[in-house]
Amino acid sequence: MKLSLTGLNHNTAPVEVRERLAFKAELLPAALRELAGEPGVRESMILSTCNRVEIALAAEEDCDARRLVEGFIGRARGVDPAWIGPYLYHYEDSDAIRHLFRVASSLDSMVVGEPQILGQLKDAYEAAKTSGTVNGLLEAALTRAFAVAKRVRSETEIGQAAVSVSYAAVEMAKQIFGSLKGKKVILIGAGKMSELAARHLERAGVAGILVTNRSPERARAMAEAFGGRIVEYTAFLAALPEVDVVIASSGAPHYILKREDMKRVMAARRGRPMFLIDIAVPRNIEPSVNELDGAFVYDIDDLRKVVEANLGGRAEEAKAAERIVSDEVDRFLARLRAREMSPMIVSLQQQLESIRTGEIERVRGRLGPLTPQQEEAIEALTRGIINKIAHGSITELRRSADHPHGAHLVDAVRRIFRI
Repeated sequence: MKLSLTGLNHNTAPVEVRERLAFKAELLPAALRELAGEPGVRESMILSTCNRVEIALAAEEDCDARRLVEGFIGRARGVDPAWIGPYLYHYEDSDAIRHLFRVASSLDSMVVGEPQILGQLKDAYEAAKTSGTVNGLLEAALTRAFAVAKRVRSETEIGQAAVSVSYAAVEMAKQIFGSLKGKKVILIGAGKMSELAARHLERAGVAGILVTNRSPERARAMAEAFGGRIVEYTAFLAALPEVDVVIASSGAPHYILKREDMKRVMAARRGRPMFLIDIAVPRNIEPSVNELDGAFVYDIDDLRKVVEANLGGRAEEAKAAERIVSDEVDRFLARLRAREMSPMIVSLQQQLESIRTGEIERVRGRLGPLTPQQEEAIEALTRGIINKIAHGSITELRRSADHPHGAHLVDAVRRIFRI
């Protein structure tokens, strides 16, 4: 059995690729079941966020996991697998475990140290658990990844200086306007990203926050939390001429702000600039809106510059976190090797016991009638011989569980004792 992870992220694929390959939450159960039905696949999990799409598998050794995942994503998202290939990375066994631990610890995030990814990974695990597609090696790796992330948070300050994507969006808005005091903002979408943006906007001193969402209940809750005003989702276009900043993070699968609509909005603003930040995947704002006079559109990839400026302050903490991850990878691999040794040791003991009892039965007819004391003596004598023969091999097997050469020793013992 091997562990593999195949995927793409903000470092390997632009937002237009990520949005095309993303899996909506409601599609995950069916996708997970399809993956679990692939030849050689024993466990599966899909992590799909605005910055990454990753598929983790526990599969048979002869399974070509990368090719399998390419074909699966191609079918699921209706694209040519050959088109996907250049954007993908693929890890197996210790490299896959290291990647999972780094993702959970937010070391592989666009914003190193941000806390959202751990929650997203836990949601992906829960979806797989509910679908019955994690129950062994992959589940063990995932649950350990959560513990590693907790250790990184408690033993380093990597999260203390981190900026969220929402924070970066507000910082960029400040750069455009100089100050957000007196500016009006509309949040399209009332999820976690919007809530974080609202907190930063409130601190930046905006004059008013408008909230619109397909679910009016969530819009109302956010508006009340930040002293904002609700705008009907079906009529939010009419409110745009009065706002200076648009932050879009709706879960809509298509553009909800199109060039023609925004052309009329900008005309109504009479030359006043508008800053539009699209932190949704799939994107909410048609990119060509940026061609309109006075409209400045930025998507999640454009926020990278703001994020990178924040990386320097976390460099040392990131190094400390990487050391923790390396330590935890070694520990986890040692546990796996020890777990693999146990069946080997049991098999060796069973094989030797079978030889012992077989030899006793073979010569029993020549021994004649035996008293209970003689039977007991033969049992003790033969068991003692077997235990002395097995002791050295079993001790060495247990000792080698913590070393890379352990697998070679197991193979040698199997061949010697014909297990």
